[in-house]
Amino acid sequence: MTPHSMTEQHALAPEDAKARLRASLRKARLHRSERRLAEHAQAISEHVLAMPSVAEATCVSVYASRSHEPGTLPLIESLHERGIRVLIPMLGNGLQRGWGEYHGAEDLVERAPGRPPEPSGDFLPAEALADADVVVVPALAVDTAGNRLGQGGGWYDRALADAREDVPLVALAFANEVFDADQSPLPREAHDHGVHAVITPDGITSLPA
Repeated sequence: MTPHSMTEQHALAPEDAKARLRASLRKARLHRSERRLAEHAQAISEHVLAMPSVAEATCVSVYASRSHEPGTLPLIESLHERGIRVLIPMLGNGLQRGWGEYHGAEDLVERAPGRPPEPSGDFLPAEALADADVVVVPALAVDTAGNRLGQGGGWYDRALADAREDVPLVALAFANEVFDADQSPLPREAHDHGVHAVITPDGITSLPA
């Protein structure tokens, strides 16, 4: 994203600026090879596991990644192998928000084309997120003020209302998707949740959520 294009974003209403930015970032993500994405997923997993809050956790919520997103399957499996309970988003009837517990890679199923894979077991209510000691969320971009740009459906902004207030919110992104808030702040609306850290394949950046 160039300074000129970011200036154009600032002239738009936040909702329109987000839509334009999402389109640009999604297009850029298509250029990474499967091999590169796998390398990034492994690096991200190692950085997340190195966080003290994760090492001390008994339950962590992590999204199940789709193609071209920062990959989470190595992270999910590593957490599971360490005996940490992993909660993954699930959709219930009528797009009801909820969670499922991960029991192994063979347990993840794609319930509909384009939807992230979900655990095949019991549907846990939205309030189950309060069990998580760390919440790992997807992001198309994050700025250094802790603002997060999601996919546009608002799923996580609504879901995070059930997280405990003391729980770290950690976004995953690629290195080029982290913006300087002084020069290129992300558009923000009142309902948007900030994050406490962003992890890219290059490392961890703590943020003022």
